[in-house]
Amino acid sequence: QVPLVESGGGSVQAGGSLRLSCAASGYSRSRYCMGWFRQAPGKEREGVADIDRDGTTSYADSVKGRFTISKDNAKNTLYLQMNSLKPEDTAMYFCAAATLCGGGVPSPAEMVAWGQGTQVTVSS
Repeated sequence: QVPLVESGGGSVQAGGSLRLSCAASGYSRSRYCMGWFRQAPGKEREGVADIDRDGTTSYADSVKGRFTISKDNAKNTLYLQMNSLKPEDTAMYFCAAATLCGGGVPSPAEMVAWGQGTQVTVSS
């Protein structure tokens, strides 16, 4: 399976914005739904946002209204636009794919493929 490859992480001050990208060739919309997850040091990996095969999106409460997940199917690229960033958003961010979809933001155990992650650091 072709790997998922994230990019776009970096360091930003609180209130700033970043856009993450995930190259997802080989993960067609017809078979996979996609999600973004994050993991801060000493914490469990958590779901951030999900986009289902029909384009329906779901978000964790902590990012609703600030983050937007989208997918360009022509480019096979998944995005996460992050606005109004907070220090507590600091984490390694991963994109992932699942074949069982629906029901909101999935748990990490439901995902069948992962990227290597991209670091996001938000300073106060």
